[in-house]
Amino acid sequence: MRSPDAPTARERRAAHFRRGAYLLPSMFTIGNMFCGYACIVFAMRGEFHTAAPFIGIAFIMDALDGRIARLTGATSAFGIQLDSLADVISFGMAPAILSFAWGLHELGRWGWAIGFLFVAAAALRLARFNIQTTAAPDKRYFVGMPSPSAASVPAATVFAWPYQIDDPVAALAVVPVVVIPALLMVSTVRFRSFKDLNLGWRRSYVPLFLVVIVVAAIAAEPRIMLAVCAYAYLLSAFVGMLWTRIRKPKAATPSP
Repeated sequence: MRSPDAPTARERRAAHFRRGAYLLPSMFTIGNMFCGYACIVFAMRGEFHTAAPFIGIAFIMDALDGRIARLTGATSAFGIQLDSLADVISFGMAPAILSFAWGLHELGRWGWAIGFLFVAAAALRLARFNIQTTAAPDKRYFVGMPSPSAASVPAATVFAWPYQIDDPVAALAVVPVVVIPALLMVSTVRFRSFKDLNLGWRRSYVPLFLVVIVVAAIAAEPRIMLAVCAYAYLLSAFVGMLWTRIRKPKAATPSP
């Protein structure tokens, strides 16, 4: 005879579904972490054409785990912390080691110091994001460049030119590719989040059509277009600042 306090079959199925819903976002987070690890392994082997795309895959995994968690109502403090730890690997350590193995190694100790600067900036950016999430003044913008977008700058650059740099003078060109995104991560420059981007749920389907054009262009010329997208997002914050200053109405002058 079944106890009145024992869960019914429906309740057991519901509990099993809830456990699966909580595990699903974490599986994408672990996939994100694996991509960062794989990028490091292939970078150490000098296979840059294989290493760089793993950061792009990690970017996609990172975008999906948060959306899936919100859609399934499976957000948790554990998932937030796991996501940040995975991001430090995929968007901090992986691009730093990739950049060092690709070109910064020619600068000796300065090279690995610059690589560490990127790792530290990514960790600081993620820590600041975690404590500012609940008190963000404007959810349309990030304060500082997001670590996945910052990591995409060196990753897209390596993907566009996957040949090891063996000249110290040429290696100097790698420095701004690493340092500028690192500084932007810990800056207060605002970057558009695109989380509220309308993709066709209103009468205008122009945004959706623009996304289709970008996807088609990336499919046709991935090496060029991914680099264009990475650098375009980096520059978009400064273009936005300039546009805001141009459009800002002049203060009314007091009448005599």
